[in-house]
Amino acid sequence: MRQVVIHAGDVSIRARLLDTPTADEIWRCLPLHGSARTWGPEIYFHTSVQAEAEPEARDIVSLGEIVFWPAGDAIAIAFGPTPLSRNGELRLAAPCNIWAMALDDVATLRSVHAGEAISISMAT
Repeated sequence: MRQVVIHAGDVSIRARLLDTPTADEIWRCLPLHGSARTWGPEIYFHTSVQAEAEPEARDIVSLGEIVFWPAGDAIAIAFGPTPLSRNGELRLAAPCNIWAMALDDVATLRSVHAGEAISISMAT
C-alpha cells in the first residue's frame, strides 16, 4: 500500500494513495514542494504534476479526500465548507481528481497559513 506524508507548516498528516492514474503520476513525481495557499478552509499548492481530469472527477468531496485540480496543476485538501459550499458540503472551485485518502485528521490543517512551506513525500 502506497502512503505519503504531507508536511504543511507544523502539521503532518499521512495519506494512502488510491489506484488512479493521477495517484500514479503524483507518486512518480515525489517529493513535491510548494508554498501553501488557502481558500477558506481549504489548503492547496501548485505543483509540476500534470494530469487530465479523470471520469470520476468531482467538485463535491468528502472530508479526508485529497484531490488534484487539473486546471491549476495543484493539490488541494478541503477541511471544511469552502466559499462555494452549500448546506455544509465540501465544494471545490472545479472538478478535481481524488487521488488519496487522509489517514489523519485533516482539520489540523486549520493552523497552516498562506505562504508556509508544504511538501509531500513517500512515507517510510
